[in-house]
Amino acid sequence: MAHPIKHFITITKHRHKVIANCFKAGIFWQGLKHDLSKYTPTEFIPGAKYYQGTRSPNEGEREVYGYSKAWMHHKGRNRHHFEYWTDYNHETRKVTAIEMPRKYVIEMVCDRIAASKIYNGKNYTDRCPLEYFLKAKCKRFINEKTSEELEFLLTMLAEKGEKETFSYIKNVYKKGK
Repeated sequence: MAHPIKHFITITKHRHKVIANCFKAGIFWQGLKHDLSKYTPTEFIPGAKYYQGTRSPNEGEREVYGYSKAWMHHKGRNRHHFEYWTDYNHETRKVTAIEMPRKYVIEMVCDRIAASKIYNGKNYTDRCPLEYFLKAKCKRFINEKTSEELEFLLTMLAEKGEKETFSYIKNVYKKGK
């Protein structure tokens, strides 16, 4: 059974949390543009159809088809996903994970915090985004430097909290220090 209203509420609530996080991280304009593709028919319709409320609807679509067309659309348009940053290397003749620019790593952190808050609800702690990252770390196809930076920032969040982490991101990491 499709849940378009519940899905709309969930993605909008998530988006608003990301916008607030991006503001704290010093990338407000980027936050305003975050995940707009989720409102397109290619992503919204499967999102409503496979809505569960406790995890991404893309997981439900994968269980049915073995892949998620909505996710492929999403990751190809949203640079805050490390999956966007892959390209064919003509020298190795393999697809290679490319290092993400810092502004998209920052948005990815903001996104992971918001998603963890949405899906964990009252059980959310600042450790949740790190635990989610570590759970699949060895299976991920991500640039090594990008992975290290993401893990560093999520570890800081787990150990020092949002206020200190966002301050560091805005005043140090964003500036390339």
